[in-house]
Amino acid sequence: MDRRAFVSRIAAGAASPLLQYAAEAQPAPKARNVVIVHGLFADGSCWAEVIARLQPKGIQVMAVQNPLTTLQAGVEATQRALALQQGPTVLVAHSFAGMIVTEAGIHPNVSAVVYVAARAPDAGEDYTELAKRFPTPPASAGIVWSGDWGRLSEEAFLRDFAGDVPADKARVLYAVQAPFKRKLLADKTTHAAWRSKPSWYAVSTEDRTINPDLERFMAKRMGAKTIEVKASLASLISQPDTITNLILEAAGQT
Repeated sequence: MDRRAFVSRIAAGAASPLLQYAAEAQPAPKARNVVIVHGLFADGSCWAEVIARLQPKGIQVMAVQNPLTTLQAGVEATQRALALQQGPTVLVAHSFAGMIVTEAGIHPNVSAVVYVAARAPDAGEDYTELAKRFPTPPASAGIVWSGDWGRLSEEAFLRDFAGDVPADKARVLYAVQAPFKRKLLADKTTHAAWRSKPSWYAVSTEDRTINPDLERFMAKRMGAKTIEVKASLASLISQPDTITNLILEAAGQT
C-alpha cells in the first residue's frame, strides 16, 4: 500500500460519518463579512491579494494582526474582530492561524470556517504529536531563534514558505514577517469549531511548511469541502483567485 492510500485510510477512519454529514448537510448562510487571520512567518499584509479581490464583491473584510505570543492572545484578538461584525461572518485561517480559528470559530457570529493550508486540531489535541505521524517538512530546519523568539531565515522563507512567489515579492513578505514566541508552539485548543460549523479547506500540494498529507488528513477528518491547489504554503499570495473563490463559496456568494 502506498503512502497516499495509507493516509487516506487513516483519514477515513478518523472522520466519522456523522461529522461528514454535518459538514455537507448544513450549508453556510450567506455572509457579507470575512475575518482573516495570518499564521507564523507573516503579518496581516499577507492577505492583501485576497482582500483586494473580496472587497469589490461587496465583502467587508477585517484582517487580524495575530500577536504570535500565545494561542489565547491570538484568540482574544480574533474575538475582538468578530464582535465588531454585523451578521454572519466567515472566519479564515492561514497556516498556524488554524489553531486560532479552531478555537475562536465557535463565536456565534461565525457562519463558516475556512482553512488555507492551515492547522486544524481537534479539541485538546497535541498538534505536534499529530504532525509527527508525517514526514517533517523542510521549513522547520530554517527557523532562526533569538532567545524565545523565532522567524524563518531568508533562504528558508524564499524556498520553503513562498517558493512559488516571485522573488522580489517574496523578499518583501520576508521583511515584514512577525517573529513568534517559542511557547506558542506548545499551546492546545479547547474547542474545535469545525465540529459544529460548515468548513472548507485548501490543501497546498507543494507545501514545504506543513506536510500536504497532514493537510489532507485534517481536511478529511473534519469533513471539509476540500480543494487541492498546486502551490506552496503561500497559496493566498501565489493563487489569490483560487483562495478568494473558496472564501466566497463559504460565504454563499457563488
